[in-house]
Amino acid sequence: MTTRERYTTPAIALHWLLALMILGALGMGLYMTGLPFSMQRLKLYNWHKWAGVTILVLSAARLLWRLTHRPPTDPPGMPAWQVRVAHAVHIALYGVFFAVPLSGWAYSSASGFPIVWFAVLPLPDFVPVDRDLADTLKLVHHWLAYALAALVALHVAAALKHQFIDRDGLLRRMWPQPHRT
Repeated sequence: MTTRERYTTPAIALHWLLALMILGALGMGLYMTGLPFSMQRLKLYNWHKWAGVTILVLSAARLLWRLTHRPPTDPPGMPAWQVRVAHAVHIALYGVFFAVPLSGWAYSSASGFPIVWFAVLPLPDFVPVDRDLADTLKLVHHWLAYALAALVALHVAAALKHQFIDRDGLLRRMWPQPHRT
């Protein structure tokens, strides 16, 4: 594939790193909320927060890269409705890449539990401590995380459809290339 048919190496690296981070954070979020109160649960909540802040930072880097580097052109022959849906899903994904960690950060702030990124960098609270607000933000974070999971599932299903049904090579645009010596 030519350079114009593939994403850039930084875009590919950010895509897969974010994919792994998001899947890990979603899995950890589902697991930790079912645990009884314990040191293990507190540790997992901190790791989840650290992952969320890292996802937020990587999402900003990915968006900045995307805004300054054109993506490959849409595959020839791809129906216009699929192009529109793909673009809409990508925009929605970027939205929840930011909304999920920001709502979690706000929830943590409203609950009175500050975030100290990797136990080193204290992040500012950007909402006041407020139990009612915390309850609302908990639900917002919860449902945004499920929306993110649904959009990721749709994105993966579409990529697999293009790979195994359409056989149009779309997946190769974002697949890492082996290093050539």
